[in-house]
Amino acid sequence: MAKNTNKTTETESSVADFISTITDETKRADCFKLVELMEETTNLKAKMWGPAIVGFGSYHYKYESGREGDAPLIAFSPRKSSLTLYLPGFESKEQLLQKLGKHKQSGGCTHIVKLTDVDTAVLKQLLSESFKHAETIHCK
Repeated sequence: MAKNTNKTTETESSVADFISTITDETKRADCFKLVELMEETTNLKAKMWGPAIVGFGSYHYKYESGREGDAPLIAFSPRKSSLTLYLPGFESKEQLLQKLGKHKQSGGCTHIVKLTDVDTAVLKQLLSESFKHAETIHCK
């Protein structure tokens, strides 16, 4: 029986090349700005995960079912309707989200249409706290 393979794995693809393919000028500029903010926050270079996720850092997970793999500590993806941020939960995340500005939440994802809709200082704090929390949990 073939073992399930994860679709979202770290690749050698160029983050800049990927972002450059985004046709919407605002979204493309916001993606380059997000890379800058996340690199600044994490002190790590952006890496492509699968065909459309830009991630920072990585950790290995293993479920009780035996399924295992690697995932970025924090990440984002430019989806059709919004920039989707993949940020783990942490104690004061809800309070920061209340101050962030215009966004939507679904599951563990934060959706932002454009960066001018949110407070950059709050976004930086959200990225920083999320990354520190992910490191604490996954990089013992």
